[in-house]
Amino acid sequence: MKKIIAALALSAALISCNQSGTSTALKTAYIDTSKLMEESTEAKDIEAKYKAKAEEMGAELKAEAAKFEAEAASFKKNAMANGQAWAQQKGAELQQREQQLQYAQQGMMQQLQGESGTEMDSLVKKYKKMFKDFGKEKGYDYLLGTGEAATVLYAKDSYDVTKDVIKLVNDKYKSEGKKEEKPAVKAEEKK
Repeated sequence: MKKIIAALALSAALISCNQSGTSTALKTAYIDTSKLMEESTEAKDIEAKYKAKAEEMGAELKAEAAKFEAEAASFKKNAMANGQAWAQQKGAELQQREQQLQYAQQGMMQQLQGESGTEMDSLVKKYKKMFKDFGKEKGYDYLLGTGEAATVLYAKDSYDVTKDVIKLVNDKYKSEGKKEEKPAVKAEEKK
């Protein structure tokens, strides 16, 4: 096994020596995609939009859940007084309502995840096109991505162009006039 590894290493070294005299230097940079998504104004706006939507939809469910809890507490108090038949019937009704609340919550979560996922997928596609344009404009041979799905094992910090790309995507987003102001407006309305 050690002989195979040594032979592969020797072969790689010979190949790289043969190519080093003929190859030209490649201009390479990387983008920390996780940091990009954390600091992108558009990604933050999408996140805030769906957080506000979840709070709004969640408030409706909380009201229903509170109503259900009040009925459940009342059921416990009245179960002995109203008899077993009443308790069985009311208990079945409460179980059905609890199940309906769970289904409504699951449905809401799926809807929000689907909508936000679709919007974030569009954003990723948009950014991929911007990466390509950025790479061509700056004369890079390679732009690599790091982050959750890292494709770089090592890179010099001088190759990190994440800040430049964040500025590019935020400036482009601002110039399109799409900065979401709704969360700030809602905070002012609550005062």
